[in-house]
Amino acid sequence: MTRSGLLALMVLLAGCGTSGDPHRPASAQAFPKADRPVAPIVSTRWSTEEARDRLNEADDIMNLAGIRRGMTVADIGAGEGYYTVRLAKRVGPRGRVLAEDVLPEVIDALGQRVTREDWKNVSVKLGTADDPKLPADSFDRVLMVHMYHEITEPYAFLWNLHPALKKDGEVIVVDANRPTQQHGTPPRLLACEFAAVGYRLEQVIARPDAGGYLARFRKAVARPKPESIVACALRG
Repeated sequence: MTRSGLLALMVLLAGCGTSGDPHRPASAQAFPKADRPVAPIVSTRWSTEEARDRLNEADDIMNLAGIRRGMTVADIGAGEGYYTVRLAKRVGPRGRVLAEDVLPEVIDALGQRVTREDWKNVSVKLGTADDPKLPADSFDRVLMVHMYHEITEPYAFLWNLHPALKKDGEVIVVDANRPTQQHGTPPRLLACEFAAVGYRLEQVIARPDAGGYLARFRKAVARPKPESIVACALRG
């Protein structure tokens, strides 16, 4: 190889692996970056379970989400398992609940709770910032309660979530109507980000006792190609 050819090869090799944003997962690089702040994970507990039960929070949300016996439900951002165990009771022994979080120590603690309380219809799983890693065509409902604003790669995450829903499955988001940096998601922004990945907003219901609102989404169209997704510019 000539000297000039060797230099050209060295330049080419030097450029390998340096493209894209090094702070983003390689698996998310094809998707647009969220054009709004992402709230940091500051706690796995939004409020005490006793306080939430006094407001009948879980039962009200599960009723609005249409969760019934025999369903298969994913609890994304499960934290300490407030919804996980109540979902398990609601769907019964013929139903299934998959509880997921992105923090290994949280999943370990939740797994211990599931074992200790003997929830045989619950399994736990570690997800990632851009992929919930759920099996395809498996879920009647996917719940994301007070955690959507913490998803650092919303377009990749929602795109990877899309195949996991059954034909009539729904994604249920509970969040506060305030800016994402203040640990909430404005409903218009939420609807825009879901629509960009192929979902349709079915309903938004004000739920001040649950900390904000409930939004229901269904798959509307096939997933777009990652490179064709346009980030939503809505802020606030």
